[in-house]
Amino acid sequence: MILQSITQEQAEAIFREYSSYVYRVALFISRSSTMAEDITQETFLQVFRKYGSYDATRPIGPWLYKITLNITRNTLRKQKWLQLFMEIPEQKSTHSIEEEVLKNQIDQELWQEINHLTLKSREVIVLHYYLGLKLIEIAKVLDIPLGTCKSRLHTAMNSLTKKLRANDHFISYQGGDQHEKL
Repeated sequence: MILQSITQEQAEAIFREYSSYVYRVALFISRSSTMAEDITQETFLQVFRKYGSYDATRPIGPWLYKITLNITRNTLRKQKWLQLFMEIPEQKSTHSIEEEVLKNQIDQELWQEINHLTLKSREVIVLHYYLGLKLIEIAKVLDIPLGTCKSRLHTAMNSLTKKLRANDHFISYQGGDQHEKL
């Protein structure tokens, strides 16, 4: 395999096409617009650095999402360590356009319940429902077996269903790829 470097035109095209998706993955998982911006920047820096190792015969989306998830996980892990050993200054809350759109697009209570899920469950929910990846693509991105991916989605959906029913809201989960409200 011949390693090829990325041209400026290729880099710009990849950034234009995928930057909003990378940002949304980072935002949904980190729950911080500031952190999502940093993760997006770091993701593309790494994508451009490692472009030579990318297999051009495969779709680039799953490769980008995998890098995004790894950087997001590492960032969250570092954040937890900082919180354990240092006092993190409170961040000023600013409402960006993206956050306002997010609030309009997503039912607030559903999003709150999604945020209470484990990181592994949140990842599968975000990748499947909000980014539209198929389960087989998610399994590849997360580097897990397809059965594990299905199990995580099922567990996450059951948890959400129980919580929303307890709050007098209804969400239908019918297995497979047929879901309502999400």
